[in-house]
This record gives sequence, C-alpha cells and structure tokens, in this order.
Amino acid sequence: MGYYKYIVRHVHKDLLFIARRILIVFILFTTGFVSSAQSKQILNFDELMQSLNSGEKVRVVMHYAQCKLFIDNKEQSSAPDAVSGMEINTYEYFAPGAARNKLAFVVFSDSKLISNPKGKGYVYNYGKVRINSDNSVKITARYLNPKNFKVLMDEYFESEINDGKNNGGVYLYK
Repeated sequence: MGYYKYIVRHVHKDLLFIARRILIVFILFTTGFVSSAQSKQILNFDELMQSLNSGEKVRVVMHYAQCKLFIDNKEQSSAPDAVSGMEINTYEYFAPGAARNKLAFVVFSDSKLISNPKGKGYVYNYGKVRINSDNSVKITARYLNPKNFKVLMDEYFESEINDGKNNGGVYLYK
C-alpha cells in the first residue's frame, strides 16, 4: 500500500503540473486570438488603400441617416434611418487622370437577391460605392427586377469617411 500511495501522490503532482501548463497555454492562446480578431477603424482614403493593397479584408458600414440622399438628382430633406454593410471583395482603383478624374478613387459594388421591402416579390439590391482621395463618398443604391433588370428604384447618397471626429456616415473597418 505504501508504494501505491507514493505513486498516486507523485503522479497526482505531475498531472496537476501538466494541467496548469495546459491551462496557461490555452489562456494565452485564446486571449491573443480574441485581441487579434477585433476590428480596427480605417480613418481615411490612404489607410483604405494601404489595407486593400496589402490584401486585408475591409468592411464598409453605411449609416444612411448621416448621409445626404438624392433622388432624381435632387437632394431630399432627410435620409432613411437605415444601415447597410458590405465586404470589399472586388474593387478598382483609378489614379488621378486615369478615367478623366481629378481625384484618385476606388470603386466597388455588390448585388444580392432580396425580398422587396417596398413591394411584392424579390428584387436585386445593387449597391455601388465610390470613395475619393479627399475622403468623400458616393453610394448608389438600386433595386432591379430580377426577370428583366428594369430599374425599380434609383437613388444615391453622399457622405464622407467617418474619421472619429466628423459626422461622416461611412465607416471602414479592417
């Protein structure tokens, strides 16, 4: 019995030592993983292009109530209190003068089939975002009939990249 108690006591100490080490490694790993998973706000066009050109994933969150709404090229008195977001997957960058443009800009778009919030059935929700090197942003929003691609809604919003100090309605995250 004495030998059994000796082995149990020493094996128990060794197991506790190993379990503590595993717990410490687990805590260090999960803490580092969580902190690296937090989003960082991109504050201007140059930071956006740095992130895109280095292959980082970038997300755009648009708060329309902080933007100017235009329908038929006429500014409306207010914009809807709505928010949308998209990941920048495919984009094009144009240097000044590349497309008869004074400012450099990046443009990207996406479309999704959605249930029509303004009527019956489904529509393609098409969104295009153009961000200029002066941090100004133009967001085009269209609803398209999925059968014939007829435009059912066409409006655009103007704002700027939110830099934490202004009231820009376009937030960028990496």
